[in-house]
Amino acid sequence: MAAGALGYTVALGLPALRARIARAYGEWYDVDLDPGRVIVTAGSSGAFILAFTALFDSGERVGIGRPGYPSYRQILHALGLTPVEIETRSENRFQPVPGDLAGRDLLGVLVASPANPTGTMLDRAALEALIGAADAAGAAFISDEIYHGIEYEQKAESALQITDDAYVINSFSKRFSMTGWRVGWMVVPESHVRVVERLAQNLFICPSHASQVAALAAMDCGEEVEANMAVYRANRALMLEGLPAAGFTRIAPPDGAFYVYADVSDLTDDSRALAADILDRAGVAVTPGLDFDPARGHTALRFSYAAATADIEEGLARLRAYLKG
Repeated sequence: MAAGALGYTVALGLPALRARIARAYGEWYDVDLDPGRVIVTAGSSGAFILAFTALFDSGERVGIGRPGYPSYRQILHALGLTPVEIETRSENRFQPVPGDLAGRDLLGVLVASPANPTGTMLDRAALEALIGAADAAGAAFISDEIYHGIEYEQKAESALQITDDAYVINSFSKRFSMTGWRVGWMVVPESHVRVVERLAQNLFICPSHASQVAALAAMDCGEEVEANMAVYRANRALMLEGLPAAGFTRIAPPDGAFYVYADVSDLTDDSRALAADILDRAGVAVTPGLDFDPARGHTALRFSYAAATADIEEGLARLRAYLKG
């Protein structure tokens, strides 16, 4: 603030930040990215609004996996688009597969890897296959990569390693722990930049100037980012041991993000009531699966471990007492 007025920036974002994000793709994925294709947004939420508005017209059908982040379908509904929920299967680690796209008359496909609520990822072959299937169906491909950088046993693959025709969305909220700053970005095909720029000018004017300055600094805070990852790794290990010990035995290790999605059909057929009871009696906040899967989420819970390790230990102890009591 002392260095100068924080007025409007250009709609596409500070040039220095766009250049730094482009350089990061070389560092993270060995991708040579033109900074001109990078668009800074008001969080990833702003990126989804811009992407959906640029790519689709009212009424068009966009495929999204279920379980999945609930705001996908809500933003699509708000824009007059038609979310087509793809019921993913546990044997596919709750990720869409090419066969899921057949016969659905889709104009777009959105995938998330690592995903919320499951933490599962698509490997290179699976991502290539989905991109190929979307292309064959004439559907635009949108890759939600906001949990990239929060990975455990293997590195997440970016759609940009496979194609230049996808929309790739990311954010400073997760990897850089900047949730309240509301700054994200997306990478679009070169021919789409001007369309998105015109939309951004009218919908948002620009992302927060102060947040963009902070984001530029954050990109070189590798030591702090790695310190946070050490906490996530420790917490993940605690969860994978502590949840089964507490009685939540039907879980799968997450590949990334900081969630565990649990099948609790042996405990309840009303996940909302179970979550409320856990909150009331144990003082632990968990999320009912209905938020992520309206059809099957009545027998699932999502646990988040994005907290201090001591809090995770205390929460697991309370869950053990709750189920044993």
